[in-house]
Amino acid sequence: MVDGSPMQITLNLPDRLSQVGNFDQNDWLREIAIALFEQEQISLSRASKISSMGIMEFQKLLSDRGICIHYDMEEFEQDIQHLQSRSWL
Repeated sequence: MVDGSPMQITLNLPDRLSQVGNFDQNDWLREIAIALFEQEQISLSRASKISSMGIMEFQKLLSDRGICIHYDMEEFEQDIQHLQSRSWL
């Protein structure tokens, strides 16, 4: 942060994860990415990279958890490029 104070994030873990004994590094990275995205600290594409998930898969995860996707024009253009590179458009 600019003023030197530490950034704080809140992790809201789904109930199913609190019951699983083998919560691994990938699970933590995914939850951190979700929290940072939800708190508007990182973009959708950055969050999907941190979580090692494709953007569409990450969007589905957010949707499953009832998290709104804040989506800007730059991210829209990245998605269009991604779809075009796969010949889906």
